[in-house]
Amino acid sequence: MTSQHRYIALLTLAFALACLVPLGTHGLWIPDETRYAQVSQEMLHSGQWASPHFMGLRYFEKPAGGYWLIALGQAVFGENLFGVRIASALSTGLSMVLAWLLAGRMWNDPRKSFASALLFMSFGFIAGQAGYSNLDPQFTLWVNLSLVAFWYAVHSTGRSRLLGWAVLGVACGMGFMTKGFLAWALPVMVALPFMLWQKRWRELLRYGPLAVLVALAVCLPWVLAVHRQEPDYWRFFFWHEHIRRFAGADAQHAQPWWFYLPLLVAACLPWALLLPVTFKQAWQQRRQAASGFLLLWLLVPLAFLSLSKGKLPTYILPCLLPVALMMGDAVVERLKHANTSALRANGLFNSAIGLIGLLALLFVQLKQPVYEDQPLQLLLAMLVLAGWALFNALQGARPLSYWAMPALGSWMLVALLPSALPDQVVFNKTPDQFVARHQPALAASTHLLSNDLGAASALSWRLNRPDVALFNTFGELEYGLGYPDVQGREVSMIDINTWMNQARREGQVGVIMRGNSDEELRELDLLPKDGERYEEGNLVILIYGKSAS
Repeated sequence: MTSQHRYIALLTLAFALACLVPLGTHGLWIPDETRYAQVSQEMLHSGQWASPHFMGLRYFEKPAGGYWLIALGQAVFGENLFGVRIASALSTGLSMVLAWLLAGRMWNDPRKSFASALLFMSFGFIAGQAGYSNLDPQFTLWVNLSLVAFWYAVHSTGRSRLLGWAVLGVACGMGFMTKGFLAWALPVMVALPFMLWQKRWRELLRYGPLAVLVALAVCLPWVLAVHRQEPDYWRFFFWHEHIRRFAGADAQHAQPWWFYLPLLVAACLPWALLLPVTFKQAWQQRRQAASGFLLLWLLVPLAFLSLSKGKLPTYILPCLLPVALMMGDAVVERLKHANTSALRANGLFNSAIGLIGLLALLFVQLKQPVYEDQPLQLLLAMLVLAGWALFNALQGARPLSYWAMPALGSWMLVALLPSALPDQVVFNKTPDQFVARHQPALAASTHLLSNDLGAASALSWRLNRPDVALFNTFGELEYGLGYPDVQGREVSMIDINTWMNQARREGQVGVIMRGNSDEELRELDLLPKDGERYEEGNLVILIYGKSAS
């Protein structure tokens, strides 16, 4: 077996063990996972593929393409935890392949291809999102593919060049159908300055229209279909999800401009201490086409995202592939010259973090236990921290031989941590497992009710029923609840007795409630007291039998 084949086998094995095997081992996290599971399931069963609906209500915050892939996962692998998450895992795996391919194209060095792919796949943020069902891993794949295709296109001739521009168009079209206009903006804001810098703007004008035409061909059928079905879709999606989120004074998830700078460091753990030498080498080589392109790919989108009023941590994911490539180049160059000081410092720093975390856990457990009657979870948590410390210590002790060991610590953390969390966290953040344990009783209910969107969507997905009534809660469903054809889905505190009496006359009523805040406890107190009651964390399931009259 050649070294290249050995590298590929190792990466494939790591991806399978760290990303695929754990997919079905823990419940769906709220709010994202239950939402995406339910929206895509509803598409699958209703046949309404153009217009996204969330628990039967119009939900225009995202395009349909990302939901299609999650629905496909459920269609192929079943409506289960693995099926819901497989789209995220495969998207991340394919982005790792793109890191390998682009490194090979830039440097033609198998070690740099391996290092770039391994670093990307073991960035804590990347590995964590690979097992989490949302649209960001998919969107990141399409942005990565668009810029990798661009690099191939401008470094090819003949049919290969045309193919590169066409793939760029496909990626932009699919990215647009996953998260919107940003999929067009990010590649353009990287490609345009690169071509101007390289004095190849005529080539951009000549072949760029091909990518635009292909992108339009990919997304135009859906664009017209959703407009025909829901004429208000584009007004809401463009103004609410783009203009308001980017520039509005009341933008959702508002954060300061510097939000992504410390986040970039945290996202690169367990390799964060290599960032200074990585950026130093890239800056020194900035006049080389490869380094200049990767710097543009990182810095221009990062600056653009930092200007936005609304920010979420996952928005930074498309900036991490160029970091992995620059870091892969820097690491291999240092290994070639036995310059291991940065690697040694990185390993020792991470090992110290792991040891401090382990000691802190033991201290807290002795003083005020966070794990009560959970010896297995406590053991797993200790194993994760000890493993992190050990693997990083190996890099610190022998960086030439064990430079890649932090990746094992990262993958072990991602694979085992969800199973090592205290029950209080798991119970409150993964309500679908609570629903699953009482699924037969809930499924027999004629009416369903919830005061929490995360719990409601978990209930809806588990029972494959979008008709959950929303008790004194609406949140992101405010827009969908405004349509006249869905009146009656929201139940106020004033109307709860009337609604409950009417529902019980028609059959059994199943309720899942969150009782954490004072208002939620008041909502619980308004419900009848004669139901069967089950509690887990701050969640309560109530089953009310049909009334006599």
